[in-house]
Amino acid sequence: MRKITNQELGRPSAEEFSAMEKLPVVVVLDNVRSAQNVGAFFRTGDAFGIESIALCGITATPPSREIHKSSLGAEFTVAWHYYQSTADAVEALKQQGYTVLAVEQVEGAVMLDCLEVESGKKYALIFGNEVSGVDQAVVDMCDGAVEIPQVGTKHSINVSVSGGVVIWKFFESLR
Repeated sequence: MRKITNQELGRPSAEEFSAMEKLPVVVVLDNVRSAQNVGAFFRTGDAFGIESIALCGITATPPSREIHKSSLGAEFTVAWHYYQSTADAVEALKQQGYTVLAVEQVEGAVMLDCLEVESGKKYALIFGNEVSGVDQAVVDMCDGAVEIPQVGTKHSINVSVSGGVVIWKFFESLR
């Protein structure tokens, strides 16, 4: 087995990536406090070709050295928008026809492995603050919730790792 070189990977240029059809998924970051977590979302968003990222409240925005450290430049390829509040982002996305899902441990949440992702729908996935999760007022605005099944003692996964797990499910289902 031989590792594949960067040249052999056939990566699109930033211009080619911009013109590509995107996964109909918007990631919404609800007051995510770590700029490195934000950067990880940009990198994951680039990898799976999501439509955009909504950065809300205290969530860091580019340009940011800390975002760049973990995004490796994906903040230049993934579209993003800033909203003063997550509620404003949710309202705007609902008006644009997105199904809005909180990624959170709430009553009635669908376990990710049981979630049926529908082709032809647009999704907005809300990921919350590293300590308090998705704000309850935002959860109340959502069309539903998704929970990642876990068996450990913490029942907690880093928000950017959760992003990779959940976005993969949508990528796998919709591409």
